[in-house]
Amino acid sequence: MFYKEAKIKKAKKEGLIVGEKTRILGIPHFGSEPYLIRIGKRCTITSGVKFITHDGGTWVFREWSEYKDVKKYGKIQIGDNCFIGVNSIIMPNVVIGDNSIIGAGSIVTKSFPNNSVVAGVPAKFIMSLEEYMEKSKLHATPIKINGPAKKQKLIEIFWGE
Repeated sequence: MFYKEAKIKKAKKEGLIVGEKTRILGIPHFGSEPYLIRIGKRCTITSGVKFITHDGGTWVFREWSEYKDVKKYGKIQIGDNCFIGVNSIIMPNVVIGDNSIIGAGSIVTKSFPNNSVVAGVPAKFIMSLEEYMEKSKLHATPIKINGPAKKQKLIEIFWGE
């Protein structure tokens, strides 16, 4: 826990902007330019998410004189009320609109508008937030309890025990 908090604090000191009520789960990876990352209010950044703000591939040809100064950087902007799934990678020059969901394991190489649900490698638009909300309601697990009782109820629902 201390390591995670220290990493976030260091990134913020270097210029990372994180909005109010944003949760960062697991150990984040903000790359070498955290000052190029802005995360909105009330977001969830799950475990293993990586923010990539530069193209390291230019290193391959930088010894050639005409390319010695070629370096590519890009900002990353996450809107308000977004969810970024486990082990996703957000590439440079990406803007994720407000109220959007990025599926686990996605590699986001382009920007998406507000109210988008995207997933895949590379990430593609799957459905609107409204469609996801309705689909989620249809397939929701019928449980309204927490704690030890929740565990037992879920075991009963899924395993019949």
